[in-house]
Amino acid sequence: MKNQILLFLFLFVASFLNAQVGGDNVYEFVNLSSSARISALGGNLITVRDDDVNLAFDNPAAANPAMHQAIAFSHNFFLSDINHGYAAYAHYAPKWDLTLHGGIKYISYGQFDRTDIFGNTDGSFKAGEYALALGAGRQLYERLAVGANLKFISSQLESYNSFGVMGDLAGMFLDTASNFTATLVFKNIGGQLSTYHDGLREKAPFEIQAGISKRLKYLPFRFSIIFHNLQRWNILYDDPNQEDSGGIFGDLGTQDSGNPWVDNLFRHFIFNGEFLFGKKENFRVRLGYNHFRHKEMTVNNFRSLAGFSFGAGIKINRFRLDYGREIWHLAGGVNHISISTSIKEFVR
Repeated sequence: MKNQILLFLFLFVASFLNAQVGGDNVYEFVNLSSSARISALGGNLITVRDDDVNLAFDNPAAANPAMHQAIAFSHNFFLSDINHGYAAYAHYAPKWDLTLHGGIKYISYGQFDRTDIFGNTDGSFKAGEYALALGAGRQLYERLAVGANLKFISSQLESYNSFGVMGDLAGMFLDTASNFTATLVFKNIGGQLSTYHDGLREKAPFEIQAGISKRLKYLPFRFSIIFHNLQRWNILYDDPNQEDSGGIFGDLGTQDSGNPWVDNLFRHFIFNGEFLFGKKENFRVRLGYNHFRHKEMTVNNFRSLAGFSFGAGIKINRFRLDYGREIWHLAGGVNHISISTSIKEFVR
C-alpha cells in the first residue's frame, strides 16, 4: 500500500512537470494578491492563520473560527489601466465544526481599441475575468488543520469567453506553544470547462506551495519563508543576453546571479516579515522580498528594487485598514488597499 501511494504521488506530480511558470496558462489572475496585507508581504501568505478572511482564498486550511462573520474588501490599482480586487466573507458553523468562506476576485484589463487588419479603428471593447471562491476549513486534530476551495472562473476577452473550475487542497501544522506553523497547498487543480477556441484547451496555473512561519518569543515579529512552484525545479528563464554579475543574489541591476543552480533555488523562495505592535496588535508594519519577481522584472544594467514590497495596517475602532505596495519594475509599483471588519462587532 505504501509503494502504491508513493507511485500515485509521483505520477500526479510528474503530470505537471512540463507546465510553464507563467505565460502559458489561463486564469493567471487568481494568483494575484487578494489583499493589501498579502501584497506587502511579497505576494504570498499561506503560512499564517488568524482572523484575516482574505487568507482563505490561497490557503483554505487557514479558515478558522476567529474569522466568524468577518468581511473584507480589497482593491489594487495595478499597472496601466488594470484594476483587480477581492471581496470575502466567512462564517463558522459549530454544528459541523467548519469555517465556511466565500469570495469573488475580479480583474478589469481596461478598454481597448478595436482595429481591423489595416489598423483602422472600429470601436472599442473591454476585457475582464472573475473567480467565485467557495471553501471550508476545519481543525482536524490538535495540531493539524485542513481545508479545500472550489473556484468557478469566468473570463471574457472581447468576443472570446471561457469558463473553468479549479480547486485547492491544503494542510497546516500548528504549534501554538512555539508559535510555529508549516503549510502545504495544492493550488488551482482543474481546468477549462469551455475554451476560447474550439479544440484549443489551455492549462490551469497548477502549483504546489509550502512554507513555514515563526513568531519570535522576545520580539513582536513574525517571519515566513515560502517555497513556491514545487512541481517544477527549473524556473530559470534562458536569456542569451544575460550578463554574468557574480554573487548569490546577483547585482541589483542584472538578471544573472553567476551561479544558475543557486539562482534557481532562490527563485523558489519568498521571504517576508510582519511587526505586530500593541497589546492587541492593532498596528502592523510589513515587508517582503520575492526573488523570482526581482530576477524576472529587473532590467539589465539598471539597479532596481523589483521584487521588494512593504506596507502597514492599523485597526481603528471596528475597522482594520491595510496598505501594501509591490515594486514590479523600474516603471513603478502598484498600490493595494484593504478594509475589513466583523459583523459581530456591530451586534450586541
